[in-house]
Amino acid sequence: MCGIVGVLGTHEVAPLILEALKRLEYRGYDSAGIAVVSDGKLERRRAVGKLVNLSDALVHDPLVGKAGIGHTRWATHGAPTESNAHPHRSGRVAVVHNGIIENFKTLRAELSAAGLVHETETDTETVAMLTRRHLDEGMTPVEAAAATLARLEGAFALAFLFEGEDDLMIAARRGSPLAIGHGEGEMYLGSDAIALAPMTDQITYLEEGDWAVLTRAGAEIFDAEGRRANRAISRIRMDQTRVDKGGYRHFMAKEIAEQPGILQAALKFHLDADGTALALPETVDFRDCDRITLVACGTGFYAAQVAKYWFEQLARIPVETDIASEYRYRQPVVSDRGVAIFISQSGETADTLAALRHVKDQVARTIGVINVPTSSIARETDVALPILAGPEISVASTKGFTAQLLVLQLLALKAGLDRGTLSAGDVSRQLQTLADLPRQMRRALDREGEIEAIAQKLAPASDVLFLGRGTMYPLALEAALKLKEVSYTHAEGYASGELKHGPIALIEETMPVVVLAPRDALFEKTVSNMQEVMARHGQVLLISDRAGLEEAGAVWQHITMPKVPDLIAPMIYAVPAQLLAYHTALARGTDVDQPRNLAKSVTVE
Repeated sequence: MCGIVGVLGTHEVAPLILEALKRLEYRGYDSAGIAVVSDGKLERRRAVGKLVNLSDALVHDPLVGKAGIGHTRWATHGAPTESNAHPHRSGRVAVVHNGIIENFKTLRAELSAAGLVHETETDTETVAMLTRRHLDEGMTPVEAAAATLARLEGAFALAFLFEGEDDLMIAARRGSPLAIGHGEGEMYLGSDAIALAPMTDQITYLEEGDWAVLTRAGAEIFDAEGRRANRAISRIRMDQTRVDKGGYRHFMAKEIAEQPGILQAALKFHLDADGTALALPETVDFRDCDRITLVACGTGFYAAQVAKYWFEQLARIPVETDIASEYRYRQPVVSDRGVAIFISQSGETADTLAALRHVKDQVARTIGVINVPTSSIARETDVALPILAGPEISVASTKGFTAQLLVLQLLALKAGLDRGTLSAGDVSRQLQTLADLPRQMRRALDREGEIEAIAQKLAPASDVLFLGRGTMYPLALEAALKLKEVSYTHAEGYASGELKHGPIALIEETMPVVVLAPRDALFEKTVSNMQEVMARHGQVLLISDRAGLEEAGAVWQHITMPKVPDLIAPMIYAVPAQLLAYHTALARGTDVDQPRNLAKSVTVE
């Protein structure tokens, strides 16, 4: 959510910051701005909407300076207007901010009583005004920023720029990610390494509670207690920060198409050289485990719900799944022999990170299933397993979902092996099935032309139902989410057996009902529910293999899937769900990669 970029450079920084902000567009935003210091003078430009509007403003009214900060804002406090856009300025200081200042109303009242007048609706302006007050009291910029940070409550990543100081920037991180980039006679700041990749491959990740004083000579970092802290400089692989579309019309299309290769790479990484045995870290151990808890948000939560079936069936162990935003507040009862697994593509999801911190000292082991190995969740879990999906730029997760499913399935196999419900031979046979996953996924992708034609017929619908049983039930939830996210079509997912407990009242001739139903042990029951829809003139789109389609008989539309083992069906059937959402969005003319109101990484509660 939101994006921060800062540059202390040797060249004009406004173009550099604008380009870096473009690399953070995937996070979602509704306004943007840049502030620079030139010859000691602080200036800024801001614009509502896409970065092209800010670019136009800079053409007509350029910013000149070699020190600057920039921001893409996703509105929380205050509407997306130019006055509410970042950077916020008060007197000699400008501030950009990701997160939420929870005590801003108290601070605002205090500042108003002191005669300082607010000009915006945002919580961030309070940070700038409080810093200004400290400056007016005679503090240095570093002292003023430190005093301000001590008063703030909530989650934030902050960058401060000061008038009269063209070789100074202050950064702070509490609950929201922030990274420092190192150059030759230059220093950089960014929400993540992707923003900084064109400028440097040397990155220092600030840890929770850190704040830093940046000059062109380097960075002095302090921990939450104000002590000097040594944080490592990591060298990032530039190929892991590429954000080009690779010839595809949208990032979402590219990321859907990348899935076979990603899953192949993940299998190679997590298995032995022969691909016949698991090669997970020794700390992944379920032998004494009495319960597994899976915690995630959004698409990650639906991956967790699929994995619940796998863990219970393969390892015969009780599993609970929790939405991260609810987990702490229901005061969960945990076991000191339990294993808690936290799923997050970014590794920075605020609710998931908070849930991890809530429970990490109460369970035997925590495991992160993450895509960013340097993220907070990766660092704070006992062991972090990478899904190896590479940068996922489209807001709607596709390759991240299937890669999460694969790693969760490997964990379920390991749990079965550790607990004795699976033998080494059983696991080896299951891995042979997984070895065929990339090929079968390519076969599913080959149905895109058929799916695109069906999407044209689905696009006029205002409401769509998705049905599934077993592991197809959480997949129905994920399919509905995808359609909602990118096409703005109202959609709901249900367990097929729940149809007659309420949703069947919605069935009518204009209501498409998408049924995910491979020809498996539950197929006959699913078809029975499908017949209930057809008897009420509902339009059924059946996604099944050839045997399932033949047995089901005539339907409104169908998508033919390859016949695959139950073990890999959820990953294979994710493909038509993704393509259906993508092509429906194209038909409806929506913003596929950056849907309205959505952010890629939700770093505030």
